[in-house]
Amino acid sequence: MTPPAIGRAVFLGVRHHSPACARLVGRAIEELRPAYVLVEGPADMNDRLGELLLGHRLPVAVFSHYRDETRVATSWAPLCDYSPEWVALRDGHAAGAEVRFIDLPAWHPAFAERADRQTNRYADAEARYAEATERLCAHFAVDSVDALWDGLFEIEGGGEVADAGAFADAGDIASAGDPDDPDDLAGPGTPDDLQARLDAYFELVRGDAEADAGDRAREEYMASWVRAALAHAGERPVLVVTGGFHQPALRALTYGSNGGGDLRSDGPELSDHHPAGPSAPPPTWPEVPTPPTGALGGSFLVPYSFRQLDAFAGYQSGMPSPGYYQQLWEAGPQAAAQGLLRSVAERLRARRIPVSTADLIAARGLTQGLALMRGHAHETRVDVLDGLAGALISDDLDRPLPWTGRGTLSAGTHPVVVEMVAACAGESEGRLHPDTPLPPLVHDVAEQLARLGLADPAAEGPFTVDLTDAAGLTRSQVLHRLRVLGIPGFTRVSGPADGSDPVFTERWEPGRAGGREAALIEAGAYGARLDEAASVVLGQRARASGTEVGPLAGLLFDAVLCGVGPLCDELLEALAAQVGQVPELGPLGEVLTAALGLWRHDRVFGVARGRLLGSVVAGAADRVFWLAEGLHGGTGVDFARLRALAAARDALLHAPELLSVTREAAAEAAARIGRDPRAPADLRGAAVGLRWALGVPDDPATAVQALASRAADTLGDWLAGLFALAREEVTAGTTGDGEPLIDILDGIVSALAEDDFLTGLPALRQAFAFFPPRERERIAQRLLERRGKHGSARSLLRTTADPLLLARARALEENVARLLDRHGLGAAR
Repeated sequence: MTPPAIGRAVFLGVRHHSPACARLVGRAIEELRPAYVLVEGPADMNDRLGELLLGHRLPVAVFSHYRDETRVATSWAPLCDYSPEWVALRDGHAAGAEVRFIDLPAWHPAFAERADRQTNRYADAEARYAEATERLCAHFAVDSVDALWDGLFEIEGGGEVADAGAFADAGDIASAGDPDDPDDLAGPGTPDDLQARLDAYFELVRGDAEADAGDRAREEYMASWVRAALAHAGERPVLVVTGGFHQPALRALTYGSNGGGDLRSDGPELSDHHPAGPSAPPPTWPEVPTPPTGALGGSFLVPYSFRQLDAFAGYQSGMPSPGYYQQLWEAGPQAAAQGLLRSVAERLRARRIPVSTADLIAARGLTQGLALMRGHAHETRVDVLDGLAGALISDDLDRPLPWTGRGTLSAGTHPVVVEMVAACAGESEGRLHPDTPLPPLVHDVAEQLARLGLADPAAEGPFTVDLTDAAGLTRSQVLHRLRVLGIPGFTRVSGPADGSDPVFTERWEPGRAGGREAALIEAGAYGARLDEAASVVLGQRARASGTEVGPLAGLLFDAVLCGVGPLCDELLEALAAQVGQVPELGPLGEVLTAALGLWRHDRVFGVARGRLLGSVVAGAADRVFWLAEGLHGGTGVDFARLRALAAARDALLHAPELLSVTREAAAEAAARIGRDPRAPADLRGAAVGLRWALGVPDDPATAVQALASRAADTLGDWLAGLFALAREEVTAGTTGDGEPLIDILDGIVSALAEDDFLTGLPALRQAFAFFPPRERERIAQRLLERRGKHGSARSLLRTTADPLLLARARALEENVARLLDRHGLGAAR
């Protein structure tokens, strides 16, 4: 056995979450006995690597977070039993090596180009440089990079790794295989050439592609760790475990252009065992970046699950079906294939999808045949899935099978395929060791829930909270803070919908508890206390809304429900500044309704008659009239803008002291809108209704009589606007002569020609839908009286068929009768 090269680095390029690569790392540590094991991972965790080795049940992840005034970033670095990074940490520590993470912290701007808010550290770099992998897939006639990987590495020689001495000469790592010839990747299929094939594969993937700025910064930083480790390693080697995409660049950055990345024993001699040469001082350990002043950042361990690891569920690692690869790791390819077949059958039968023994025999035969035809030594994951699909699915599929590509399952995927993918994923969930440090928020929430008797959601039945009671309000605020943070455990099923809702109780039920611990740990990125964390999240939502005021209406009420104090003032200030820039009536009406309701009616949450609420109401009401008077064109009824005008009406009636617009000025604006022929019909009707609601001296008959000349197709739209703003005035109002307005409306509608009535009937029905059932019944009773009829108005409203259908049927009968009369075939009627 040849001694390892003195002062040399052994670069192992791996694919994240690959059992074959994990075995390779384990054997490398066993053979090399390195002084240092350097692993791609967040360097700011180096002082806390002991937490990773406490004895957790995997999978777990390093959750990293960062927040400043301009940027929010979160990242996960998952580790499972067969992750090469995990094996490097565990086996390196057991072998007595110094283990270090060597990548930039996850919050660093180098990661910003890969995701704006959240990302996965181990997202495959090869997915960002897909041209080479596409060529390889075409060369080997496979559908996806995952099938390519399985055939080349997991099954072909992946069950075992190199014999003893395979790592003895570090030069063999770089010299084997021609990266320009894809056929060299296939190799003889023996364990000895696995590492050489991996090197050739990653050389092809990297190729001549220009790395982006983020990758360059990361690779330069990782190379500085390698150079420092070599300077401190003495005569022992240094093992570097990183994503394979980074391996060629790290080798070049470590040894420079003279070395060319060639680690053969006859390569360039480097004095004092450090790559910079004898004249340069030994490099020091790189400095670990810290968040800038004013920013908050950190990392914690969180439980993870196979569902989160699954690429079919959106995980960015690119290794799908973690349940299958766990079996491949534990028992090898043959057992993994058989286990996958069994898991799919059990899952389908548990969901009452028929799977007979004959189906399984056929699937097994198809799987073996596909493996032979594709030249696989053992059945791969795709072989098993294709065999199952061929045996179990007789329907025509309207889309490719999901394992022929990447990404999440699309809507409409065949149910058998959905269950097959779920069976591949597995059900494993990680669990942290009890001694794992947790963020302060977790302890704060535990203390508050225990004090409120809510420590165990699973043991808690449905319960009601009285918001008028101080203890009940406190309970509600804690539960709402958990809700806005996305912490599972409790679900509100009823309660006030806004500040004007006369409901003073809430109904809560225990919800799903899965992922609760991880969600609490991740929420710790927002603050040490529950109220602080909820405030930060609501503040981020407010900033993210930008000039879209609509979402801020719901956000305002969430802040009130959470009772987060000063944050309400911040939201109100933001709303007050933004309402003057809102371009649409609909969103503006939502804000005005929410703010006015809280200003008028809140007696529970303590925000009624607030100064800032008043400024929001005033600004929104002014903006409503400005937008409404300039609105032209359009047909149909826009309920959102009608609600906005109704909210402005309520502000004028109930909070006139807040507004700069007087009733008289509003009535004049409404008169101009009502006379504007370019204004939408529903808005013109709403303008007339607004004048009536404001009590402006104006004979309603003048406006109502004008309806007689309106087109039938816009009559209903005009009435919808009128009823939305002045429903009560219409039902109770009279003309100057004392004639009820309902009678005038009835006369206008009754005078419509039959065809015009049918044309306008849908819009008329929509307009009268503004009246509640009791008022519709009173209107129906009045119509019966006008016609001298006796009967039940309620039964008149409860027809046995659709009124539109009845009207069309009557029109058809009339047309038939006229046709018969024309030809002298009429019958007595």
